[in-house]
Amino acid sequence: MAYVKFLNTDGKKSACGGFLVQDNFVLTAAHCNGSSLHSSMIVKLGAHNLAVQEKTLQIIPVAKAIPHPAYNHMDHTNDIMLLKLESKAKRTKAVRPIKLPRHHAQVKPGQECHFAGWGNISINATKGSARLQEAELIIQEDEECKKRFRHYFNTIEICAGNLKKMQAAFKGDSGGPLVYDNKAYGVLSYVKENRISPGIFSRLYTSCHG
Repeated sequence: MAYVKFLNTDGKKSACGGFLVQDNFVLTAAHCNGSSLHSSMIVKLGAHNLAVQEKTLQIIPVAKAIPHPAYNHMDHTNDIMLLKLESKAKRTKAVRPIKLPRHHAQVKPGQECHFAGWGNISINATKGSARLQEAELIIQEDEECKKRFRHYFNTIEICAGNLKKMQAAFKGDSGGPLVYDNKAYGVLSYVKENRISPGIFSRLYTSCHG
């Protein structure tokens, strides 16, 4: 997991989740670009509790932000961004890249995935959690998600939540990974605020020749 800090267009500090995919690249959501595409952006790796200075912590500035060229902030499509770090992360037990699935690999409705982030932990929360929180999310049926989200595109997005256990991605969790079989199948794009509901993730995969 990566904790991404940046400045909003109003100059206020904000944060998103993310995850290491190569020693010097972090993947997050494109809408986490703030007031500029890399100025003042930093990434924290190996963090669990943001309120303390952990021995596992690595803090690396962002050298370049590379949003998906077809990102559309109106309908959230292609909400993916690569962050090139100024230096390579040191691989440790707490810091290592996560793999991406192959081109034709897909998660299916009913499958259980895992998600983590430092976002809000309740509807009434006014700020994110200092401690990294984990949740078990279930892949939802496309038809159900199309009813809930007007701009849901099942070919490039995944809908996942767990209403039975009241577990879901929430505000402040954007950019975090949807993990199945130790691979990141999606990056959190958006959720419905002020309610527990499935979240929408941008689909991920690697090239067959990658």
